[in-house]
Parts: sequence; structure tokens; C-alpha cells
Amino acid sequence: MSRAERAETRAPGAGAGAEAEAGAAVRVPNPLWSLGLLRSELVTTFRRWRTLALLAVLAGVPVLVGVAVKIETSGGSPADHGDGGPAFIAQITNNGLFLVFTALAATLPFFLPMAIGVVAGDAIAGEANAGTLRYLLVAPAGRTRLLLTKYVTTMAFCLLATLVVAVSALAVGALLFPLGDLTTISGTRIGFGEGLGRALLIALIVAASLVGVAALGLFVSTLTNSGIAAMATTVGLLITVQILDQIPQLHAFQPYFFSHYWLSFADLMRDPVYWDDLVRNLGLQAVYAAVFGSAAWARFTTKDITA
Repeated sequence: MSRAERAETRAPGAGAGAEAEAGAAVRVPNPLWSLGLLRSELVTTFRRWRTLALLAVLAGVPVLVGVAVKIETSGGSPADHGDGGPAFIAQITNNGLFLVFTALAATLPFFLPMAIGVVAGDAIAGEANAGTLRYLLVAPAGRTRLLLTKYVTTMAFCLLATLVVAVSALAVGALLFPLGDLTTISGTRIGFGEGLGRALLIALIVAASLVGVAALGLFVSTLTNSGIAAMATTVGLLITVQILDQIPQLHAFQPYFFSHYWLSFADLMRDPVYWDDLVRNLGLQAVYAAVFGSAAWARFTTKDITA
């Protein structure tokens, strides 16, 4: 074989290798592209009618609670809820700021995590069901980057949903009840400004309490191509855990349930603040986020994408 023929024989392989390297270089995403993907995902999520409907329902809960308390106390009788209602509800008539704490306590066991479960459960499965997941992966995103974007978007919804409840409750409380200095659970008095700061801190703690649910929902979303199935499974698991957390015979396991320390945010209304259960709650949420986030990554990066 002549030198020219040998060169001609090597040319296709060399060209293919160069082309592969060029293709690999093109597929490396840059930070600006990643920010664009996140911005696009945030806009898409928060412009959906389903998302807006969930936020509207959450905003309506403080309105219902405030109006109910106002009607009940319109005759001058105190709002006595010693039958297991939220701990702050008896204080709403004295200070509308307590409606923020009551609304968060009322929505945290079910309404807030259900909304998070819907958004997280639909994150991956919804794209697969709509046939858009393969097109997202064709772009230079990478599965890890796409999964992380979905999780950040879900956490953004956690924060927004919690703030919607808090702001709605503050507005209704200011309209229906007086505002001013408030009495903590410990019986001490704090100023309205400090109380408002604690209300904001409580809202942030509540949002952080949903980190575990978000990771769980995202993991479930990677297991199926049906968004409805993923959402139903996530909400079903949420309800199951809540029921198990109320069975006395399971007290040895209950501290490990992601919902066990959810209402520990009430300790922020003590003086001094009790941090033990708050720290346990945040640590438990971090463990759930790490475990189910890793499981979601392992499943999604090895999953055969057919839709």
C-alpha cells in the first residue's frame, strides 16, 4: 500500500475523532447557559395555571381562618380553642400578627406539603409525559444539571408558597384585628418590629421544613413517566407518614419521620428561643434531601429516556 493510500485510510478515523472532540466541546454548558435554563424553568413553572391555582388556595386559607375567628368573636366572646386547634389561634383577636403563625401552623401539615408534592412530582415525570424530556436533554444541559435545576425550582416554589401564606395572613390580620406588641408563649412582651422579624424567620423555617418533601417528590418523579402518578404517589406518601406519626406504638420511629418536627417553629415564639427541636428539624430535612436527592440523581442519570 502506498503512502498516499495509507494516509487516505487513516483520514476518516482522524476526522471522526476530531469531530467527536469538537462535539464534546460544544456540549459543555457554560454558567450563563445554566442560568438561562434556570430562568426558563422558573418562568415556565410559575406561569402554569396549576401553580397559580395552588398559590391562590394557599393564600385563601388565612382569609378563611381570619374571617372565621372574626365572626366567632364578634359577640365579644374570646376565641377559645382548647380542643386541639393551633396554639396561636386564641391570641389572634389581641394581635393580628398571630394570624401569620396560625395560618402557617394550619397549612404546614397538609396544604403546603401537598402543593410541594404536586410541583416536585411533576418535575421530571411531567416532562416525560409531555414528550419534552428528550428535547431538554438534547440541549447541552446534562442530566445532573437538569435535575438540579428542577430541584432549585421546586425549592423556589417552597419559599414563594410559604411567603404567600405569611403575607396573606399578615394582610388579613391587619385588616380584621389590632396590631402592636405581642406576648410570647413564655409570657414576655416583645415589640411589633421584633414580632414581625420572628414571623419572617418562622416563614423561612417552614420553607426549609419542606426540603425533604421536595427531594422525595423529585425522586418519585424519576421513577415514572406519568406526572399524575408521581404527584399522587408523593401526596399519598405524605399522608401515610402523617398518619404513622400519630400512632403511639410507633414512637420509637417517629423522630425519624420528615414531618415529626414540623411544628417546632412555635419555639421561635418563646423567650428565650428553644433551638433543640428546630435544629433537629433542619438536620432531618438535610438528611432526607441528601438521601432522596442522591437516589433521584442515581435513577435519572441511568434512566433510559424514551419520551
